[in-house]
Amino acid sequence: MRLPLLALLAKGPAHGYELKQALEGLLGAAYPQPNIGQIYVTLGRLEKSGLIEGEDVTQENRPNKRIYRLTPAGRKAVAAWLEKPTDEPRVRDEFFMKLALAPDSGVADQIALINQQRRHYLNTMRDLSKLAATEDRDNRLAQLLIEGAMLHLQADLDWLERCQEELE
Repeated sequence: MRLPLLALLAKGPAHGYELKQALEGLLGAAYPQPNIGQIYVTLGRLEKSGLIEGEDVTQENRPNKRIYRLTPAGRKAVAAWLEKPTDEPRVRDEFFMKLALAPDSGVADQIALINQQRRHYLNTMRDLSKLAATEDRDNRLAQLLIEGAMLHLQADLDWLERCQEELE
């Protein structure tokens, strides 16, 4: 959460609730909605680490709000994060660990595990299809996020098929 918040603040100063709204508007319903408490805790930590500065702004008939802005160190952290390639392909896969350990455990059958995982992926794919149909068509980023998740699921389903072929 800390680096996405820094990236949003690179656009300009904002308070916590504005940052929450910006994330929700940008990513749509497909992305897990940020918790406002988590955002404020993260902003406090970012301020303590010198990546952002906060300033209390007085409001009439309302509590003061704290506006945060990026420091030069924060801008440098955002740039480094955006330039760094994302993690390598997934090799520490929890499902694969279950599949590998199932035969020796005597507790679960590998093919049953594959079928259970396949059902889970298909249900998730169905849910994403419904979400894509209800998501704002003008929010291209949200649509791309959903499409990417569905493509990953399809690849996972193909891989499950390959596992089943090898293990039968």
